[in-house]
Amino acid sequence: MAAETVEREFMEYDVVIVGGGPAGLSAAIRLKQAAAEQGQEISVCVLEKGSEIGAHILSGAVIDPIALDELIPDWKDQGAPLNTPVVKDRFIFLNEHAHFTVPHVLLPPLMGNHGNYVISLGNFCRWLAGQAEALGVEIYPGFAAAEVLYDDKGAVTGVATGDMGIGKNGERKDSWQPGMELRGKYTLIAEGVRGSLAKQLIRRFDLDKTSEPGKFGIGIKELWEVKPENHQPGLVEHTVGWPLDMGSGGGGFIYHLENNQIAIGYVVHLNYKNPYLSPFDEFQRFKTHYRVRPYLEGGKRIAYGSRAITEGGLQSIPKLTFPGGMLIGCSAGFVNVPRIKGSHNAMKSGMLAAETVFAALKGGSAGQEELVAYEAAVKVSWIHKDLNRVRNAKPFMSRYGQFFGAALGVADMWMRTLGIGLPFTLSHGKADFASLKPAAECQPIVYPKPDGVISFDKLSSVFLSNTNHEEDQPVHLQLSDPSIPIAKNLPVWAEPAQRYCPAGVYEVVQGDSGPRFQINAQNCVHCKTCDIKDPSQNINWTVPEGGGGPNYPNM
Repeated sequence: MAAETVEREFMEYDVVIVGGGPAGLSAAIRLKQAAAEQGQEISVCVLEKGSEIGAHILSGAVIDPIALDELIPDWKDQGAPLNTPVVKDRFIFLNEHAHFTVPHVLLPPLMGNHGNYVISLGNFCRWLAGQAEALGVEIYPGFAAAEVLYDDKGAVTGVATGDMGIGKNGERKDSWQPGMELRGKYTLIAEGVRGSLAKQLIRRFDLDKTSEPGKFGIGIKELWEVKPENHQPGLVEHTVGWPLDMGSGGGGFIYHLENNQIAIGYVVHLNYKNPYLSPFDEFQRFKTHYRVRPYLEGGKRIAYGSRAITEGGLQSIPKLTFPGGMLIGCSAGFVNVPRIKGSHNAMKSGMLAAETVFAALKGGSAGQEELVAYEAAVKVSWIHKDLNRVRNAKPFMSRYGQFFGAALGVADMWMRTLGIGLPFTLSHGKADFASLKPAAECQPIVYPKPDGVISFDKLSSVFLSNTNHEEDQPVHLQLSDPSIPIAKNLPVWAEPAQRYCPAGVYEVVQGDSGPRFQINAQNCVHCKTCDIKDPSQNINWTVPEGGGGPNYPNM
């Protein structure tokens, strides 16, 4: 019997934007600004899978306001939540029992944070959404874009949201509602890192044919209320070294916001080799270092979250356009890894995409064309300059480790700053999932038990993320082959999913008939690490029902 065909409702727009982060909202604002400047009308909608704008936004964050200055020059008068300028900046090398502060004179100027602001990126996106709505942008939070729509020529014509009210076995519940089609002349994909639609589009249009493999990190963050005497508004500290070994990349950050709050976190590059490594537990160890712990003593942890980060830089950016649409923001991967910043580039990419789309519509385009002028605009913008200066930093660290690799990266950045950079671009080599060694070749890592004061376990942490999913729905973490976790990943790599996931989603449970693989999908904080790091590439992260996932208040 043929499957029942469901007639979906649809809405039509000039531009459909998937993702309510810095890139998507900046694109929406710039489209409306351009239309107003020309006295024209343009319809724009933004779909956001989180329960509200900002619910799924997580970043350190220290923001470079260069893009905001261009987008909304009077942002201070408009009440943008950039309240804490950076007043002091430190870069620290840690070992277990000592630390060394690197003099800033040794670091290239691009590493400095003078003129930047410590912010909550979630709150900043909420403010951007208000600016967009005031210009007439329609924003729909709680609607997850689950499907790309195509015309008979294969061009993208919009997206469809996922059906609501589907039971875990695929049956329609009484609350079932079919998804809605959002049709657009152009569709901008701004899902963030490892977006499910971006992944499909990259594959369908072979957008990564000439680029290096994507490279990623996992960032884990907590927000603390600390004692006033431990708080220095505007202090920014970055660390490398302990607790990671010299062969693994990453580092910590400590950002002092307003109101006696500190954002503290840790980034682990996902090309690490030891399958016993747990990024979550490395972060918990980091907080116990004698140089870090005093900030937190007597304080209270008030929020927790995690997110993957794009780290490939210039080499890993795929082709940015396809018929009917574009990749913007972290869907393309514009993060400057040494600076640990990407929001400024994400915003600028959205603005450039918006200007390209508006020019096409103004010129009478009926839509669904491939607007290659966007990629050309990116290549002559300061996005390219920003990433070009650091293009060898990540490969140097990957090849030569935290100490020597970082030193070589700094030297290369200095040379490029002085206009005498190396005449070649280093390759990233293999993808992150291919970097794991067999467990038999590695030493297990024994992590200290959390004390519940400075260090914590995963489940109490997930509780602070306010993560919620409708339990009776299909598992959104799909296994291509359900046998692989136990039959292959467990004997070869000691099933690393139970360690690389920062939310306790994956477990190997011992039963009477032997081990079984358990997926606690309701714990998922949508970091996407499993989709990236699974050594068998057996896990496919798809969107759950709209509104599911974390609900970050001010991350």
